[in-house]
Amino acid sequence: MTDTTPKAKLNWNSHQVTQGDERAPNRSMMRAVGFQDGDFEKPIIGVAHAQSNITPCNNGLGELAGHIEGAIREGGGMPHIYGTITMSDGISMGTEGMKCSLVSREVIADSIETVSRGMSHDGVIVVGGCDKNMPGAMIGIARLNIPAIFVYGGTIKPGSYDGKDLTLVSVFEAVGALSAGKMSRVDFDEIERRACPGNGSCGGMYTANTMSSAFEALGMSLPFSSTMSAVDAEKAVSSADSARALLRMIEHNVRPLDILTKQAFENAITVIMAVGGSTNAVLHLMAIAHACDVPLELADFERIREATPVFCDLKPSGKYVATDLHDVGGIPRVMKMLLKAGLLHGDCLTVTGKTIAENLEGELDTPNPGQDVIRPYDQPLYAQGHLAILRGNLAPDGSVAKISGLKSIKITGPARVFESEEESMHAIMAGQINPGDVLVIRYEGPKGGPGMREMLSPTSAIIGKGLGDSVGLITDGRFSGGTFGLVVGHVAPEAFVGGPIALVHEGDTIELNAETCELTLHVDEAELGRRRQAWVQPEPRYKRGVLAKYAKLVSSAAVGAYTD
Repeated sequence: MTDTTPKAKLNWNSHQVTQGDERAPNRSMMRAVGFQDGDFEKPIIGVAHAQSNITPCNNGLGELAGHIEGAIREGGGMPHIYGTITMSDGISMGTEGMKCSLVSREVIADSIETVSRGMSHDGVIVVGGCDKNMPGAMIGIARLNIPAIFVYGGTIKPGSYDGKDLTLVSVFEAVGALSAGKMSRVDFDEIERRACPGNGSCGGMYTANTMSSAFEALGMSLPFSSTMSAVDAEKAVSSADSARALLRMIEHNVRPLDILTKQAFENAITVIMAVGGSTNAVLHLMAIAHACDVPLELADFERIREATPVFCDLKPSGKYVATDLHDVGGIPRVMKMLLKAGLLHGDCLTVTGKTIAENLEGELDTPNPGQDVIRPYDQPLYAQGHLAILRGNLAPDGSVAKISGLKSIKITGPARVFESEEESMHAIMAGQINPGDVLVIRYEGPKGGPGMREMLSPTSAIIGKGLGDSVGLITDGRFSGGTFGLVVGHVAPEAFVGGPIALVHEGDTIELNAETCELTLHVDEAELGRRRQAWVQPEPRYKRGVLAKYAKLVSSAAVGAYTD
């Protein structure tokens, strides 16, 4: 049911003021930025965008915001344009700066809530590109609960070299291949030059495209919008259509919490499993659900994984990129196939004003012939989803493994313990990691990092060196959407709060078994008790500033690493 509680709206119109003209100063300031007589009677809509040339993901968002602004004016609304932040995960990867990535999600959420709540907007439309723009926007949207839509800036087109499609992850993997003597310097340089040909978010089913797909499945973005290229004309058209849809939502008072139900989150998880999405979706959907007061748990992901096949062949573990998926029907085709299989809640409301099932009317429920980006439902790549929730004495609160594209999904071997990502990278690049080893990278969790860095550099280096099927890696940090291999992240409780991962010693035997969803440290309880008594929490790495503040507020990764 739609919430009919009156919105906290400023009385911009003089005829609405019951005690004289106390709103006149407000109107006067609005006139200075272009409002005229009659405009104060129109819905005032926040247009938040993260335009930036820091990253190709966000370079061009300002232009899309311009199309949205024009459509709002044409539709009888008044836009309030404002900016929010971004930072590039890809550029900061492997550096100290990567600690600010997950923090930026919270800053984005706070900024959107602050501006649109402070200005009493009637609705808000957010335009974002890079990984944290999307969950940050949705957390802010959920807190505000005014009519809202998210507009994805679009995916990058693939680069090309030697007849092969390239993405940013190709460059990270090339670093390991060059170090291992498996690639020439000439090939390495050409891959680096050609991997990112223009604007748009990383091209595989990495975190940005995973979250855009999830938002389309949630019903918070227009159909087909999540896999469009950033540089194609249809992206501008879809952005303007999103503005028009928002005006209809305002007219009918349809709000985010009418759409963001438990069933909608289950739809998003199902789609993420079918397309082979990023482990970060677990973290972000948990945080968004928290902002919506929706009781989403890690067990929900495992329940849905067991019922959902992976039938889209997408990078990082597959062959194709998001634009390839778009060309063969995009997320609506995937959703129609899932709906036919009885795996989606078709009655969930969306920003179009229609239900999921109504949006999908007329969409084919089988893949196009002559292509293998989307496979037939009964001929999937994997019979069950690829994001497994592992528990055990090493992760009593849970952890997340990505198990697609592997010859084996279990390993037992000696622990190679590293207190930071940098330490692990030095060992990998120096050739000190052997087949059968299980790397443990700790004190990289939400509090301990702080910021829960992504481990794309070590995981890509392992792949590039040809060790992807023979080496395991566990961490209380997280992974890029571009990561694949025998890896487990989000180990909780994290090392900084004394979780069992803090008690692992070099050479201990660790069993990583995604078949049974167990992560086990083969050390008896008496010995673990002695180690626990001897453990001392390290000093925080940051004592002041945004990272120190984040470390004090952030929750466990097991519930989404939220800060409120």
